Amino acid sequence: MKLVSSLAIAAAIAMTASPAAADHHSTGEMADQTTDDGVPGPEQDPYIWLEEARSDEALAWVRAENERTTELLASDPRFDKLKNDALEIYDSEDRIPFVSFSKFGLTNFWQDKQNPKGLLRRTSRESYQTDNPEWETVLDVDALAAAEGREWVYKGSTCLPPEGRMCMIALSDGGKDAAELREFNMETGEFVDGGFYLPESQGSVEWLDADTMLVTRNFDETLMTESEYPFTTRLWKRGQSIDDAEEIFRGSPKDVWSGASLLRDSTGKVHARTAFRGVSFHETEYYVDMDGEWLKLDIPLKAAPYGIVDGHLLYSTDVDWKVGGQTFPADSLIAVDLEEWKADPNGAAKTLVWAPADRQTKRGGAITANHLYVGMLDNVVGKVIRFDFADGAWTSKEVELPGNATVGIAASSEETDEIMFSVTDFLTPTTLYYSDGGVPEVIKTSPEYFNAEGFEVEQHEAVSADGTKIPYFIVKPEGMELDGSTPILMSGYGGFQIPRLPSYLGSTGKLWLENGGAYVLGNMRGGGEFGPGWHQTAIRENKQRTWDDFIAIGDDLVERGFTSPEHLGIQGGSQGGLLVGTAFTQRPDLFGAAIVAIPLFDMLRYHEIGRGASWIGEYGDPRIPEQRAWIEGYSPYQKLVDGVDFPAPFFWASTADDRTHPAHARKGAARMKELGQPYYYYEDMTGGHSGGVDNEQRARLQALQYVYLLQRLKDDEAAE
Repeated sequence: MKLVSSLAIAAAIAMTASPAAADHHSTGEMADQTTDDGVPGPEQDPYIWLEEARSDEALAWVRAENERTTELLASDPRFDKLKNDALEIYDSEDRIPFVSFSKFGLTNFWQDKQNPKGLLRRTSRESYQTDNPEWETVLDVDALAAAEGREWVYKGSTCLPPEGRMCMIALSDGGKDAAELREFNMETGEFVDGGFYLPESQGSVEWLDADTMLVTRNFDETLMTESEYPFTTRLWKRGQSIDDAEEIFRGSPKDVWSGASLLRDSTGKVHARTAFRGVSFHETEYYVDMDGEWLKLDIPLKAAPYGIVDGHLLYSTDVDWKVGGQTFPADSLIAVDLEEWKADPNGAAKTLVWAPADRQTKRGGAITANHLYVGMLDNVVGKVIRFDFADGAWTSKEVELPGNATVGIAASSEETDEIMFSVTDFLTPTTLYYSDGGVPEVIKTSPEYFNAEGFEVEQHEAVSADGTKIPYFIVKPEGMELDGSTPILMSGYGGFQIPRLPSYLGSTGKLWLENGGAYVLGNMRGGGEFGPGWHQTAIRENKQRTWDDFIAIGDDLVERGFTSPEHLGIQGGSQGGLLVGTAFTQRPDLFGAAIVAIPLFDMLRYHEIGRGASWIGEYGDPRIPEQRAWIEGYSPYQKLVDGVDFPAPFFWASTADDRTHPAHARKGAARMKELGQPYYYYEDMTGGHSGGVDNEQRARLQALQYVYLLQRLKDDEAAE
């Protein structure tokens, strides 16, 4: 079975208000009154109208801002070269075509200049190992979009194991998370005439057999949670209207999300029907169907089923788990005999498979026909461990891969022991290794996209406000002068237990390092670099610790002489956009540039915007006075006030982003305009949470950002 995860990116500028904004323009500081529940309403926030993603008024404002920013940045003589350099990398024919295993060959999704929306294609393993594989097109998304007049973005597929012949293809119109699902035959490469079809929605499906599937969708507005996710699952049979399908599980509209699923092994055999209720983003209740009754599993809210291997069901836990007189530490793997569990899910004896040492944590995994592979981080250095159950005991062995690198599991087969691993670092292009149970061998190597000669990587530690040491990496020229003159781009994330790790810099190396810059990656609390404790110590009432850690890294860079505030820029997206927003509003004196990408920004209304309510477990609920007090302390939107010189932030977002929603970035830019301060705003009119939907759009976004950074941090007139 697939692993189950716990439910768990210039000088002064003239200010010209657009006609759409003029009717809503206000002067002075934001009103500090709030509605009865403490959440700002239209009387307190003059820019709530920008929360309507596609209203005529909001889109007119967006077009005016895009025109203004394009005039300021795309007219720079460096723009065309930067864009072309980025596009050459994205369209490169010799980049690694990452694949997934199937009975019909190795499958890859590919985008390039000729196929901007992409091809779903496949080849044989033997052909894949050659320098020029022979690819067979399975689905041409460009042709489909042209034929149907839609901005189709391929969002993946869900196939019936073990054959994987019948699949549900997910297609998003414009790149948003919500997708349309259509039945597709992978063997013939055709959509099934009269087959299963579901209109655009959030949610998921899972095949039970060739004629039956479990459907967890937003069937109507009454069956959506506050976070706009589904909380019911239906058993849908071929030829039946989805409206007539039997409901088999119902969570609560107060959940983040809920639904039913299937517990399968690597052969595709179904061992049980399971279900979950995401009672918060980081807390989940699990259930198992026992003769038609849902039995709640007696496991911690921050533990989850992990997969079936060697006749055992594995659990993973993010907190210490006490069972009888034994305590399984946070981040460990725990096994129960599968047959014993099926007979008595809560009484089956539990055995420790693995527990982390200091500064170790799990990072993804895969189950092949005979083995369990788990990625690990050991002081932010990657490795992969293979686990097996033999002679009544669990054994582990480290896979022979290069050290001092970021190592991941790129693909695996559930039917065989075939598996692929990726290995990379900041300056070394990604290498793909292949194994069929033995020692991995190099199968593909990515080309070099920038000249890494003369650069070096160092790891340092900054001391945060509470005395905690926070590691960070710096990629810089060898022998760099410590006179504070080097332009540095600093990035990070620091949320949701997601680690940010060294990986080949690619376009950043070409567009930034080769143009005289250095790069810094921070590993702040709130992320997952050192396990669940590293995350849980910086959420909710302690979220300020993440922002303190990031600011401490900036201070440390200046104190060491690596750079100075006028040459220090920061960049982050999504939660990373919130990170950048808090940093430049709390310490505007420390930064010369700030790229606030697809961000969270108005944290007093974030639960009302997009899917924000799903993240209350990370940040808190601004409707509750005690929790609103945590959030008011850092919400960047409310920190944009008169009398402070901010470092001309560059906000960018996507109209089709139905996750963090473009309103956050829009409102930040509108507030900067109201204050008469320099800023930039750009909104991609298509593309979802990750930005552009094709390489041309991605290259344009990259070029705009790096022109901005060069103007702000490197040009002599900007530094003065």
